[in-house]
Amino acid sequence: QVQLVQSGGGWVQAGDSLSLSCVVSGLTGSSHVMGWFRQAPGKDRTFVAAITWSGGDAVYADSLKGRFTISRDNAKNTMYLQMNSLKPEDTAVYYCAGRLSEFVRLTTDGYSYWGQGTQVTVSS
Repeated sequence: QVQLVQSGGGWVQAGDSLSLSCVVSGLTGSSHVMGWFRQAPGKDRTFVAAITWSGGDAVYADSLKGRFTISRDNAKNTMYLQMNSLKPEDTAVYYCAGRLSEFVRLTTDGYSYWGQGTQVTVSS
């Protein structure tokens, strides 16, 4: 059984940093991709970043390059999202997601497994 359990998030001020974690179980030993998506109020869920679990190759949404960093710790079966220089427009519910493939997808329909979501609120 695949489970993605998120932690982190919260309320910060503009310019602050925040880190999210996603503990992955049930996907260990397989070739898969893990990603982060976010959903602002009244908007669609959009791609943030993704990483290949075996090689650690990362892909980012163009608008977030340089501020957000995705990483993983294979030994801890945990994925991270480090968010720096946060802006009010980064306010959203953030979701981790997983797919059983070695290829990154930038759309939600490419992912079969989802975390419970965590709120990130950035005040100006």
